[in-house]
Amino acid sequence: MIYFAKWKLVTVVLTCLLGLMFAAPNLLDRDTARSLPSWVPHQQISLGLDLQGGAHMLLAVGIDEAIAERLEAMLDGARVELRKARIRYADLANRGDHVTVTIHDPARIEEARQLIREVDRDIAVAATGNGRIEARFRDDAGTAYASSVVDQALEIVRRRIDEMGTREPNIQRQGEDRILVQVPGLDDPKRLEDILGKTAKMTFHLVDLKTDPVEALSGRVPPGSMVLPSADEVDPATGQPRTYVIRKRVELSGENLIGAQPTFDQRTNLPVVSFQFDGIGGRKFARITTENTGKPFAIVLDGKVISAPRITEPILGGSGIITGGFTVQEANDLALLLRAGALPAPLTILEQRTVGPGLGADSIAAGKLASAIGLVAVVVFMGLAYGRFGLMADVALLVNVVLIVALLSTLQATLTLPGIAGIVLTIGMAVDANVLVFERIREESRRGRTPIAAIDAGYSRALSTIIDANVTTLIAAVLLFSFGSGPVRGFAVTLAIGIVTSLFTAIMVTRMMVVLWLRSVRPKILPI
Repeated sequence: MIYFAKWKLVTVVLTCLLGLMFAAPNLLDRDTARSLPSWVPHQQISLGLDLQGGAHMLLAVGIDEAIAERLEAMLDGARVELRKARIRYADLANRGDHVTVTIHDPARIEEARQLIREVDRDIAVAATGNGRIEARFRDDAGTAYASSVVDQALEIVRRRIDEMGTREPNIQRQGEDRILVQVPGLDDPKRLEDILGKTAKMTFHLVDLKTDPVEALSGRVPPGSMVLPSADEVDPATGQPRTYVIRKRVELSGENLIGAQPTFDQRTNLPVVSFQFDGIGGRKFARITTENTGKPFAIVLDGKVISAPRITEPILGGSGIITGGFTVQEANDLALLLRAGALPAPLTILEQRTVGPGLGADSIAAGKLASAIGLVAVVVFMGLAYGRFGLMADVALLVNVVLIVALLSTLQATLTLPGIAGIVLTIGMAVDANVLVFERIREESRRGRTPIAAIDAGYSRALSTIIDANVTTLIAAVLLFSFGSGPVRGFAVTLAIGIVTSLFTAIMVTRMMVVLWLRSVRPKILPI
């Protein structure tokens, strides 16, 4: 028992020193900690929404709108294929959850059905009689597509929030079509609402120069065209947003964008957004601008025309700028949205809360008080119950708390109010291993064993019990983290970290102190 390997001694000392280094930044205020050099440990514990305040949102993904949009795309594809095959049809329309069309020639109904089916393999196409054909999602394909829409929306929401520069957001799926968003420390919830409320679907269309917008507003919109309002231009005659008649056909979509940055127009010094296409998009953009030089080209974002500049010359570099009378913040936000990508479906805010930092400050203060009281109570009890050995366990307990803080800071695990409860619980549990060892040492000492033999037997016989007890608790913590969410996971994280550090301090730190004491004192009777 007197022997304690040098590598173990070095490991304990280095671990304690590293723990102090990584825990120390939490004694500084956040601004001071952030100003420390990058090579110095400067990360502090990341506080959750309930501790530092922030924004809480519950969003619903518009799955019905996504399905309707895909059916609309299928409808356009069916129209093209039927015209190519010279199949006469009527009443081609999107009914919300399915598309219908009537074929004039009964002999060509099966041919038309096959052509429509080829447009989208996830669509089931059936003839219902009297030349009528219906196309709708297959049950399995519809469910899979709805799930993929929510997953894609979740990823886009995550990208947008990450682009805002926020730390430790909690973004997770709830149920079949909902997304929970919690952003701790956000001081502008309105901006978060604006960022998440926009679909950010950008498309490029040619302007229909043959149709007068006034006539189009009266209902005379030619097939293949649509009327859209301007995002910021106002018609001086009516005081209403200016309207454009543009072609429905999407010449180029935002899916080909690979970058977008806010900048300033060198001629007007006004905020604009520059964008770049990938290789495919760049070639399409070059072809479109070459074939349509002199014509206006509309940039549409979420159903509104941002701008419709005239193509003065072919643009071959695969990049351009978007002008629209933006403020600096609007240009930044638009670039952010374009970089993050378009949502596959609109999001509806079902619930929105702003948590003030005052509640979090009270919770932190209460947590500190509870931790301090628990720590003092455990320290006093161990000192009274086990004397010198209890004081050694108290030192190990303090090391344990330092290591917990250091690991939470290093891993950047979000500390929530239940997480504080987990730390307080760990403080109480941390001495359990020492209690088992000390009680075993007492028993061996009463049987007449020498101090060295009693201590050696106490550690060797209690070790398996200590490991079994802590491993079972660790398994419970892992299961809580795997299947829980929000507060439950916060509790599980601190509990798991506390179990690991408790095992280290009980088996290594306390034992090291006991060995060093035995070597220096060589007692005849154990003071326990």
